[in-house]
Amino acid sequence: MAATKTIELRTAIPGPRSQEILARKERVIANAKTIALPIVAHEGRGATLTDVDGNVFIDFTGGVGCLNVGHSHPRVVEAAAEQLTRFAHTDFTVVPYVGYVELAERLLAQAPFRGPAKAAFFNAGTEAVENAVKFARLYTGRPAVIAFEGAFHGRTLLSLTLTSKPYPYKLGMGPLAPEVYRAPFPQSYRGPDTETALAELRNLFATQVAAEQVAAIIIEPQQGEGGFHPAPDEYLVALRELCDEHGILLIADEVQSAFARTGRFFAIEHSGVEPDLIVVAKSIAAGLPLSGVLGKAEIMDAAHDGAVGGTYVGNPVAQAAALAVLDVIDDEGLIERANAIGETMRARMLAWQERFAAIGDVRGLGAMLALELVEDRATKAPAPALAQGVIDAALKRGLLLLKAGVYSNCIRVLCPLVITDAELDEALAVWEEALAATLA
Repeated sequence: MAATKTIELRTAIPGPRSQEILARKERVIANAKTIALPIVAHEGRGATLTDVDGNVFIDFTGGVGCLNVGHSHPRVVEAAAEQLTRFAHTDFTVVPYVGYVELAERLLAQAPFRGPAKAAFFNAGTEAVENAVKFARLYTGRPAVIAFEGAFHGRTLLSLTLTSKPYPYKLGMGPLAPEVYRAPFPQSYRGPDTETALAELRNLFATQVAAEQVAAIIIEPQQGEGGFHPAPDEYLVALRELCDEHGILLIADEVQSAFARTGRFFAIEHSGVEPDLIVVAKSIAAGLPLSGVLGKAEIMDAAHDGAVGGTYVGNPVAQAAALAVLDVIDDEGLIERANAIGETMRARMLAWQERFAAIGDVRGLGAMLALELVEDRATKAPAPALAQGVIDAALKRGLLLLKAGVYSNCIRVLCPLVITDAELDEALAVWEEALAATLA
């Protein structure tokens, strides 16, 4: 490989210090906490991560979608540090603070609600999902929720029930929450198409749950863990009409897809559809624990006093970081940057698809793109071992990649949107070399 400008590999991967720390991890950390990339982080800057052995990698994992503004953005660090010097915690409902109000104002100004809207903040995406369902149930007086095949909404009880993938997330975790029903998610590669998916959703009202018992339908405008499948615009439009027909609320789970990732601030904006509630987390505070529910005011106000909350929800340090994240997205043009990154990557990925028969599909919106690897294009048999092989080959060459998909056979891109053109070109060259080494 030609000399690189950013990636710097000083040791074998993993290096000796990483190996030592990972050996210590095995002795004291629960086995369920397996490691996807066997390196130990020391420092992150922008789109790069340096391990404890001094190896410098380009990071396409982005903290699993938390780092749209990059590792340790100076403005985010400064804002969080300044807040930490003043106070770290009060609990907003005990002694409130201005950052909570300001963050709500700014996010609601970005949100695609046509009328009055309000917000509430939490710690993690899974909490926000569970609380969005609380708001929906309290507003409608109905118990049931419909989610989709391939969905990922979290790992606490209700959100885990909403999540579709049984292994590893749900294995042995039952009994799960009641009144959750599942519909097929329309997708271009494996199907079903929009018309079929809508017919099956309508049939669900006849065979599984009465429409007048459904509080909400929750959908990712582009699935994350499920394999980066964008919901077709026409499906989202029809889903909005169906919800209106039956008095059902539409919840957009934007935990992984918001904050400029898809070339819009919210992925739901691509369709022009107005949801009733939006769930946000991950890149909201550049990796600090923070999440939120944004929604139409009458729905958010249906919850009685004390119905939602928690000791740490809406932490002021995380909210200071979130306000800085919004400044960076605006001032550095990251929505436009996501589209430019996406165009560059998609062109390269489509060229790889022509070269390598194992690449069955290239898909996604903006800079939220994925490859799906298959054993055979005709049968579309998933090839998770090939996906892992490419990831391993890329790691040894200095690029951090991450899997996704119901069959764990997709490789997704969640690179920081602050990545430079030179870093992007270098990363794509390394990825192509990893593909050639694995798939040749």
